[in-house]
Amino acid sequence: MPVNLLGAADIRALAAELDVTPTKKLGQNFVVDANTVRKIVTVAGVRAGETVVEVGPGLGSLTLAVLETGARVLAVEIDHRLAARLPETAAARGVPDGALTVLDADALRITELPGEPTVLVANLPYNVSVPVLLHFLETFPFLRRGVVMVQAEVGERLAAPPGSKVYGAPSAKAAWYGPWRLAGTVSRQVFWPVPNVDSVLVSFTRDAAARGDDDERRRTFSIVDAAFQQRRKMLRQALSGVLGGSSAEASAVLEAADVAPTARGEELSIADFQRIAAAAARAAS
Repeated sequence: MPVNLLGAADIRALAAELDVTPTKKLGQNFVVDANTVRKIVTVAGVRAGETVVEVGPGLGSLTLAVLETGARVLAVEIDHRLAARLPETAAARGVPDGALTVLDADALRITELPGEPTVLVANLPYNVSVPVLLHFLETFPFLRRGVVMVQAEVGERLAAPPGSKVYGAPSAKAAWYGPWRLAGTVSRQVFWPVPNVDSVLVSFTRDAAARGDDDERRRTFSIVDAAFQQRRKMLRQALSGVLGGSSAEASAVLEAADVAPTARGEELSIADFQRIAAAAARAAS
């Protein structure tokens, strides 16, 4: 029995049945176009037999498109009404028993994912997209790749290289886990309600070789945060508070890391930030 996707009328009928009004607080904008959800699944390269985790499945339009491939889905939904209704929707639309598991939970607080999914596919709420992505990549090392739909500004920042005007702390932190790229644009008209921002698809692949352990990541991220909190300042000034307390001490650490003290955070790659963190650790020992 094939999986039948949701159309715009189906989604509005489900919302009315559940008395669900998409809210700005939860960043909810439901996708009402079958071609768009199939595009996301295609870009993600989802294959039959894989286990995919989806954050914020909502009424299930993207969920059904993933299940249509023969993959299994672990869906994490914070809205209790939506979480309770999703299995019923899936069963009524041809999804076989056992293919869908729904976790009624806050994605930012979850620490275990049964089945160890290897792919992340999601239409992420605009207000929590970066925190959710970083939390999942930090917490679940078995996630190997993914495609997420996010606000265009957020997607461009995630995929930005050093030197770009939009390169910032999210760009550097995301790059810790592997490369990111913009993978397509999404029309506002495929959403209900129609948002007042543009959306893009962003894909990532986790590097096969681990960049460092949790302690190294935390030290590196603290350097990243300090550099971008005062992004217009030279690093010897911006990092003085975390590298000894003075610009002279910060300069010594930066030089030991082979980074110019007069550089700014937006010029540095994640590898540069990691070298600064390592040099700081050596200086402190």
